[in-house]
Amino acid sequence: MAGLDSSSQDDGDSTRSDAKRVPALVVEGMSKQFGTDTDGVMAVDDVSVTVDRGSVVGLLGPNGAGKTTLIKCILGIVVPDAGTVEVFGTDIGDGRRAVYANVDAMLEGARNDYWRLTVRENLRYFATISGVDPDSVSTRHDRLLDRLGLTDKAETPVRDLSRGMKQKVSLASVLAGGAELVFLDEPTLGLDVESSRTLRQELRRLAGEDGLTVVLSSHDMSVIEDVCDRVVVMADGQVVADDTVAALVARTDRDIVRITSPSIDDGVLASLREAFDVLGVARDADGTRLEVVAGGDELYDLMAHLRDAGVTLEHVRTVEPDLEDVFVELTDDAGGLGEPAEDGWSP
Repeated sequence: MAGLDSSSQDDGDSTRSDAKRVPALVVEGMSKQFGTDTDGVMAVDDVSVTVDRGSVVGLLGPNGAGKTTLIKCILGIVVPDAGTVEVFGTDIGDGRRAVYANVDAMLEGARNDYWRLTVRENLRYFATISGVDPDSVSTRHDRLLDRLGLTDKAETPVRDLSRGMKQKVSLASVLAGGAELVFLDEPTLGLDVESSRTLRQELRRLAGEDGLTVVLSSHDMSVIEDVCDRVVVMADGQVVADDTVAALVARTDRDIVRITSPSIDDGVLASLREAFDVLGVARDADGTRLEVVAGGDELYDLMAHLRDAGVTLEHVRTVEPDLEDVFVELTDDAGGLGEPAEDGWSP
């Protein structure tokens, strides 16, 4: 009898262990085209992504890369032309209601909340429609309100809040029902610096302590770098990179030099662009600042070029590549980043 009990315990432990190993999300061969074959746009082109439980995965890409369409296909808002989606090991074709009961989302531009309701009423409402008794998660709601700086506004109608506060209420509403997988599209939009920092800390805490799985889309590179375990970069509807932030930054071989000088005129700038990869230009009353790709022997060539052009250097320093540099390389300046501006800094 004791042996039977031990075996049952082992089976239970094994089942729980297997459940933890099952990814939160598996997307295979997702494709979506809008329009006809001749005039259509392939918004998502054979995308496959796996997201482990308890991880925070960033989704990066220029405008039009297919990020939002991919998220909407995963959520069932848009019907894909091809591909499969599994959530916690269950194919969405086996029952959408059951699969999505543990999923929630905050999409950019969508009004997630009911503005006539108070902040707390919104949290209770969204917990209820998630199938959760709001009284059973009141402690969770109090904690969310506290951590997101909303406690003093708990009984205030959402319509009376600032844009940043409304954004925080939207996030709290997404988390109110205890969903284990959430999609956040531009969650820091409209937040001040302190609120954005609080949001990042809360997402990391929820992932680390509560096992929350997050797919986060943002144009704010600092948010991606601070919060995400992994980054998926999309361009033209396809995944062009999928790795940790550190690994992505390490793959760039660009050595960048930032130069400040009062004597770089249009002629010098044109000659520099012919000879080197000029990444950014900014002009003000004190002179011109440039970012130029120059490493190894190129650095000597750059200094010689500036000397021969009679340029007086005020400041010279190297710049460590960051995620934004990698992003620009991977997406080839797609999505409106454009050419370096001459009347404002364009790194």
